[in-house]
Amino acid sequence: MAKDADWDESPVELLRAGRDFALADLDRDTTPGWSAGKAAAEATMAARGEELSDLQERLFAHGRSGGDRSVLLVLQGLDTSGKGGIVRHVLGMLDPQGVALASFGVPTETESKHHHLWRIRRALPPAGRIGVFDRSHYEQVLVVKVDGLEPAQENEGRYAELNRFDRQVINSGTTVIKVALMVSHEEQGARLRERLERPDKHWKYNPGDVDTRLKWNEFQDAYQEMFERTSTEAAPWYVVPADHKWYARIAVTELLYQALVGLDLSWPEADFDLEKEKARLAATMADPGYEAHENEDSGGGHGKKHKKDKKGKKGKGKKK
Repeated sequence: MAKDADWDESPVELLRAGRDFALADLDRDTTPGWSAGKAAAEATMAARGEELSDLQERLFAHGRSGGDRSVLLVLQGLDTSGKGGIVRHVLGMLDPQGVALASFGVPTETESKHHHLWRIRRALPPAGRIGVFDRSHYEQVLVVKVDGLEPAQENEGRYAELNRFDRQVINSGTTVIKVALMVSHEEQGARLRERLERPDKHWKYNPGDVDTRLKWNEFQDAYQEMFERTSTEAAPWYVVPADHKWYARIAVTELLYQALVGLDLSWPEADFDLEKEKARLAATMADPGYEAHENEDSGGGHGKKHKKDKKGKKGKGKKK
């Protein structure tokens, strides 16, 4: 594993929801494994951004060369937990050509006619890409469960179904990083109030956010059960305290960075005769006809044309 820059302890281990994880014991106003402060976190993120860029390009190159590897970052969290900020600040450091973003809200009429995983499968990242899910298939054991949108007996079978789906995705060559951004009840209230008080944030506010907030305890229980039943060895949940936005962002940055490092991708070897292509290119560089064309493009031919045009204009003047 790569060195965890400035981390006291690796977030990969610290934030993993293990068998004995208890959400009720999580202090969401803390910064586990990071004691260097906000300014240092922002500096480290910038440095990691450069490294992420290189790792992303390697992944993209492998995809273009026939490789099957990809990465899927799953972001779950209640309203105001910072999912959008992760997309802007963490994924914003990457080349957008190599990122596949999907956001899952209430199913459309077309989506509702299919199995709930239908729209998820369609959004999985292709080889060489980093996929990001803003909410995901796990809504099925969160909002669907809490709001009673399907029979309890049917919902009970979703956990095993989700675990099977994760295994299928992983077996296809995708590294899955499941992140749960957990904001405190107090901080969520403050963020919602800010959306109401600031005109530039009114567009972010949804009256339904308060309806969800009124079911706070039910959602916490649903998250706890989700962690217990779907945080597996192959696809664990990383539970990130999210009261400090900067901490959540650097934590997710590090999780993504370590996942890409873990792929251990070198640059793909050329699938053509390298020496032959070097010789072919060299021949074009030494071709007199090529050099003449190059000189003309650089201005050699334009000067003569300019003089001719000037002479032509003078002749027209004499006729008058």
